[in-house]
Amino acid sequence: MRSILLCLATAGTLSAQEPISKAEYAARRDSLAARVGTGAVVGFGATTPITDYGPFYQLPAFSYLTGYQLADAAFVLIVQGGKPVSTTLFVNRTAARRSIYYGAEPDSATLVSTLGLASRPIGDITKVADSIAGMGYPIYHVRDFRAADFAAQDSLTKGAQFIKALAARNEGLQVRDAHPLVNALRARKTDAELALIRKAAEISAEGHKELMRRATEGTAEYEYQAIIESAFLRGGAERPAYGAIVGSGPLTSQLHYMKNRRRFEPGDVVVVDAAAEYHGYAADVTRTIPVSGTFTEEQRAIYRLVRDAQAAAERNAKAGMSLAASTDSSVVVRAKGLAQLGLVESETATYDPPWEVDCARAPRACQQAYIWMIHGITHGLGLEVHDPMQAYTSGTFQVGDAFVIEPGIYINPQFLDMLPDTPKNRAFIAKVRPVVQRYANAGVRIEDAYVLTDKGLEWISRVPRDLEEVEALTRRPKPVP
Repeated sequence: MRSILLCLATAGTLSAQEPISKAEYAARRDSLAARVGTGAVVGFGATTPITDYGPFYQLPAFSYLTGYQLADAAFVLIVQGGKPVSTTLFVNRTAARRSIYYGAEPDSATLVSTLGLASRPIGDITKVADSIAGMGYPIYHVRDFRAADFAAQDSLTKGAQFIKALAARNEGLQVRDAHPLVNALRARKTDAELALIRKAAEISAEGHKELMRRATEGTAEYEYQAIIESAFLRGGAERPAYGAIVGSGPLTSQLHYMKNRRRFEPGDVVVVDAAAEYHGYAADVTRTIPVSGTFTEEQRAIYRLVRDAQAAAERNAKAGMSLAASTDSSVVVRAKGLAQLGLVESETATYDPPWEVDCARAPRACQQAYIWMIHGITHGLGLEVHDPMQAYTSGTFQVGDAFVIEPGIYINPQFLDMLPDTPKNRAFIAKVRPVVQRYANAGVRIEDAYVLTDKGLEWISRVPRDLEEVEALTRRPKPVP
């Protein structure tokens, strides 16, 4: 291992990028080293945008371990006996003329003083990695996919090609995926991370309240998007945390609708799923609002079911409580309510799904209520809008978890049309179709962000959500231009 160290510049303690401290970044690498044991962790950051001269945003895992926020970089962390020996950034150096357009990367002295990390030119990483491989130590690869949700599809990255070529040159090299180790660290949020998530949620909440106050000014989905996203930027967000979903009328039931081009019609409700990113940390908030300021009778019934389901899940989302119990409680509330409204034959009645499902292993997926509330109700929050959380692995909510609760009900007659033609489905459709037509386009989702601390569960996206509160805010008098 001594020869490896000769290949690397001496590293300092860490990256000092406020508001995450240098000590916290160092602690993250220390914790990762303890899980690695002996070996080298190699990761590449995001590359320079190659279309439309867009802004640069660092990859979550790379940012988590280094704090470095510039393009075309990599890092190598050398670990012996569960202790970090050194961390070196490999960075791009912009040519003088190009720097006039895009700015210059910090020099080595600046990186040491601000990040606490030694650096070398990015071109040196190949010979350094070959030297490490020659020592017979495993390489733990921090993959450079853009988002974990699409990691399988995002396989032809710069880092993936680098590691593939490294393994080809060094027969017998052990390459291991570092993400399970990094994700385990990212799952528990520190106080500093929770503060950033709270701020992202606060900015997001102000955007949603601004939209509710101005809702009757809008005549199309894109106008709602403009109102809420401009509020995010005024609040100090770097960007939206994800593509805004502003779906009205029949589009309330398209879960990831993002075109946002439809013009409103009288009586529409609008599902607005939009949130801000602050210092790289994401919030996630959804509200459903009536464009007229008042819900119809059918919309009110669906809205109350969803809100009651969220409240039930919230009561079961304390530290030590089961993640499954929280979800189950929301499902029971919605299934009972759907049965009472006549939108399913009974709360446990089944149907034949239009997709492959093992009903013996997943009986809930074959219940009629499922077609009207198809998605799960929780995911973690952090450097990604779908971030790791401890409850995924432990099965119970834990202090340091940041997450959402987002039940929904989506009534769309087209869902009945997609069902296979079976005796069970024909009976189901004949029984409920007239009721479904009454409730058509009453899609409702209510989503809030929470953090768990040693003081308990904290609701951090404080936007009006009870039906009467939403109507009161959307109906309030608007200022005269």
